[in-house]
Amino acid sequence: MEVRFLQLSIGLLLLLAAQPAPTAALPGPQCQKKCGNVEIQYPFGIGLECSLAPYFNVSCRVQEDGTSKTFISDDLELLDTSLARSTIRVLNRIETYCYNASGLLEGNFWGFNARNTPYRFSDIQNKFTVIGCNTIGYIGDNGNSNQTNYLSGCVATCNELSDLTNGSCSGIGCCQTSIPKGMSTYQVGFQIGGNSSCKWRCNYAVLMEAAAFNFSTTYIDTFNDTNAGQVPMVLDWAIRNESSCEVARQNKTGTYACLSANSECAESPNGPGYLCSCSKGYEGNPYLPGGCQDYNECKDNSSCPSGGICHNTVGGYRCSCRPGRKFSKEHKTCDPDTGLIVGVTVGFLGLMIFSFFGYMILQRRKLNKVKQDHFRQHGGMILFERMKSENGLVFTVFTEAELTQATNNYNKSGIIGKGGHGTVYKGTVKDSMAVAIKRCALIDERQKKEFGQEMLILSQINHKNIVKLVGCCLEVEVPMLVYEFIPNGTLFELIHGKNQALQISFSTLLRIAQEAAEGLNFLHLYASPPIIHGDVKSANILLDANYMAKVSDFGASILAPSDKDQYVTMVQGTCGYLDPEYMQTCQLTEKSDVYSFGVVVLEVLTGQEPLKLDGPEKQRSLSSKFLLAMKENNLDAVLPNHIKGQESTELIRGLAELAKQCLDMCGSNRPSMKEIADELGRLRKLSLRPWAQLEAERESSQSLLGRTPSASFELVEDNTSGYPTQEGEILNMNPASQYYAR
Repeated sequence: MEVRFLQLSIGLLLLLAAQPAPTAALPGPQCQKKCGNVEIQYPFGIGLECSLAPYFNVSCRVQEDGTSKTFISDDLELLDTSLARSTIRVLNRIETYCYNASGLLEGNFWGFNARNTPYRFSDIQNKFTVIGCNTIGYIGDNGNSNQTNYLSGCVATCNELSDLTNGSCSGIGCCQTSIPKGMSTYQVGFQIGGNSSCKWRCNYAVLMEAAAFNFSTTYIDTFNDTNAGQVPMVLDWAIRNESSCEVARQNKTGTYACLSANSECAESPNGPGYLCSCSKGYEGNPYLPGGCQDYNECKDNSSCPSGGICHNTVGGYRCSCRPGRKFSKEHKTCDPDTGLIVGVTVGFLGLMIFSFFGYMILQRRKLNKVKQDHFRQHGGMILFERMKSENGLVFTVFTEAELTQATNNYNKSGIIGKGGHGTVYKGTVKDSMAVAIKRCALIDERQKKEFGQEMLILSQINHKNIVKLVGCCLEVEVPMLVYEFIPNGTLFELIHGKNQALQISFSTLLRIAQEAAEGLNFLHLYASPPIIHGDVKSANILLDANYMAKVSDFGASILAPSDKDQYVTMVQGTCGYLDPEYMQTCQLTEKSDVYSFGVVVLEVLTGQEPLKLDGPEKQRSLSSKFLLAMKENNLDAVLPNHIKGQESTELIRGLAELAKQCLDMCGSNRPSMKEIADELGRLRKLSLRPWAQLEAERESSQSLLGRTPSASFELVEDNTSGYPTQEGEILNMNPASQYYAR
């Protein structure tokens, strides 16, 4: 066996040795509080004027890569400091003892001497670690003379690399041993076995933080390279200019370091000296005047028992309990206050028995009064007067109980639509009539006003192509409206629906569009006063059991005044359908509905949605893309192939010209809804009876005169995309209604 005990190069911390006793220097506002990721806490400081004493002085150096690192001496990097544990973490170099190319052992050693400084090697957090094969590593504390006061070590052996295990440092390739308290300097020695088969390997030894080490089998060759030659080590520090707290307090030189009024002194557990800490109930820095501040113990859930109430006090806290319980200091629990409970219970029972019947009577009267107030607030009396004065107004005022029964107490299974304005339930009222009951989720004044407006508008309308308002309920906080139930979804779903197997003929779409135009024409011309819809879109064109169009959703509608001066303070409608003239002037007119209907015509013609948020910006708006195609005389660019190949040029061109007129930027140049309905009737002739084209051509497309009654239609099943031309068997269709999700 070859034995080598290596004399270390001592002196890394000699600069800190034999430094003068700490003075009462306090850090000023100019002192740097952080260097890189390391927080600098007093008594440590960057510069002598910022630290308690020279051996607490650290330096902050900018590295080549631009980062900053903290050093406690010339080349001992500081990782962090802890006031609570009185420790610092530094990087310690690894001792290596390797075979060179000639087969001789060469060592790379470094020494550590912290004698006469505040620092001691932590016996709790550090362990002496040896890595190698057939190696004994020694660690010794060199005393005041050249004699060794302490010597210990451990053995690392291995026969094959396969014997090594990741995470295990129990003697196979790796070993660890503890160190005693009070060590301030150490040296390392190796005893190497004579097995020549191991001469290509290195041997390593280092005093390091135990928690930072986890053995890897690759360390047997690369431990020094893997950790860049340095590993964390923990040093305990203390104020060591005095041997104890008592001596420090009695020293009249003013060097006592525990300056906070709410601090305490404790003897150092590792070597002579003392430590400072904040008193119980305080937190902060005990080495600064006023550094320990009150700690709010109530932030800790464990301060008081479950159910208790914590009250923070200066330097402490107290616990109390909720009414009916007492706090037990002995057991730290909230126990029942039996005397209070008995008294309160007897009194409460007597009061309840005495007031029960009176309470029930008052509640019934109060409920009736609330219902009456709601009824009056929502115009119930005015509505009754109108129903009496207008014999033709067929309208039902439902009670809350009737609608609760109709919806099975608003069962979730009956929800057919849900959106920002509320929830719509399918229900059955008297005479087994299916209805849609609109119940708003909000209770603010704006929603109440909207419901009242919609009720007032719809109560005046009786047209086959407009959703019928059956009645309402006014004795609730927010009025509820009862509509006729429209079972077959919307035009939007018919055009853009997910059911690709179900297709629809182009002539049917034209009929639905014409019926919707008839409904809007009725609102504009025959309602008294005229009604502007304000939110025309394909999702607001419902389809009944016979797939007849029903214009719906009057939440954005306004009654057009006779002087035409109607300005809207908040823009209403749906993106993709909004009239640009309305966006600029905030004046809602009948021609605003015409513009929106023009977008619906484009949906029928192209099968595309009015607005797509993905894709190029110029391609997002269907109306903009269409107008650009018309301007460039390139209508085919927006038409689907099946339309170009199966419908007549006259029909396509006529429908495109109609959409173009509706989308005119100037509202006065747009046709009226009556002219639109008439023109759609003329174009339907081209779709339904191609042999009638000569007759249709004799009609002037510019005059937009003449109407054609609604024709029958069929839904046909086809596996190809787009609209089929052949007619077939009528199919049953019931997509989920997007109208009710409004």
